[in-house]
Amino acid sequence: MKFFISAGEPSGDLHAANLIHALRERVPDATFTGFGGPKMVEAGAELKYPLVNLAVMWFLSVFQNIATFLRLIFMANRCFRDEKPDAVVLVDYPGLHWWIARRAKAHGVPVFYFVPPQLWAWAGWRVKKVQKFVDLVLCSLPFEPKWYADRGVSHAEYVGHPYFDELQDRDLDEAFASSLETSGRPLLAILPGSRTLELKRNLPILVRAAAKLTARRPGVRFAVACLHEKHRVLAEGIVADTLAGLDGLPSPDLEIYAGRTPELIRVADVAWSVSGSVSLELMMEALPTVILYKVRPIDLVIARPFIKAKFITLVNLLADAELMPEYLTDEDVSDDLVRHADSWLGDPEAMARATSALAALRHTAARPGATTRAADRILARLGHDRPTDATYRGPHARAITLESVDDPA
Repeated sequence: MKFFISAGEPSGDLHAANLIHALRERVPDATFTGFGGPKMVEAGAELKYPLVNLAVMWFLSVFQNIATFLRLIFMANRCFRDEKPDAVVLVDYPGLHWWIARRAKAHGVPVFYFVPPQLWAWAGWRVKKVQKFVDLVLCSLPFEPKWYADRGVSHAEYVGHPYFDELQDRDLDEAFASSLETSGRPLLAILPGSRTLELKRNLPILVRAAAKLTARRPGVRFAVACLHEKHRVLAEGIVADTLAGLDGLPSPDLEIYAGRTPELIRVADVAWSVSGSVSLELMMEALPTVILYKVRPIDLVIARPFIKAKFITLVNLLADAELMPEYLTDEDVSDDLVRHADSWLGDPEAMARATSALAALRHTAARPGATTRAADRILARLGHDRPTDATYRGPHARAITLESVDDPA
């Protein structure tokens, strides 16, 4: 059995890699090719293009990469024609994936969408593309199947969010985490995003906020969580440049780490984070967090008429309430970041309320097993018998402690 899988961001690369493991567990002789990143390669996929390296943000960034996208569409079309895969699996990353789905359907290849784009949030007219080009939507959020059904798409099923599976597969460095707790001073985790452009746009605001909070609370420590070493080096330069321009503000006690996000989230008292699936991990630790997403003014002007959802943060969407204060903005909102963090750090009751609300949502919303369910749904649609009820878990799996976990199937 041949699969073509495409993922365009670091998180999607990991989702796709774990899905490859789950599919191969059920179909040992399955082969995988497509577009993606290093995690897919580690899982055994043969990449035709490292799409993760091309992660783009917002409208104008897409236009700037149009020539590359056209080449990728041609490559995918040639693969569908010559290699005749049994299925195409798309992971998030709208835009390019609609064109890949179109070409797959033209060649009679079934298309599955795992972690579909948030059409209910903006540009909902694209649901017509789902009707035409996608055979099964594997939804990550519980309200999505009804949203699709109300718009004439019956082939949408809720499997859950794969991020909860990946949290089970985290191999934390407990010694490092413990070392961060020794000072007795509060720790604020700064999560500036997994994309280079996110880092460049958001980190200056976060550093300014750190300096302003230090002026109010000199004892607070700050830890910046970068995805990898290249981002850590980039962050060092951004931090230095930002602090050099802050006249009259103290320099924060700030350290920058690469590949330490899980440990920092585990031990932090509060957090500032760029919007993304990491908000689910913050929810799992019941960590009071402010969400930031800085965009260019032109991006906001173009996008705002199409934004339909009340929130941009997954946690707030799941709760249907703003449990994590969020700012989608083209302005400097460092004062707002400081205000929220200061209120939590200075008021134990406010901190307890924020923590309790996130813990309550964790109890109802965290459902591991999405990757397994997605693999089973794909194979069932392809007519492949389900050989086992085993749930795929990675080599470093650890249990997520929940009082109740229900299978949404």
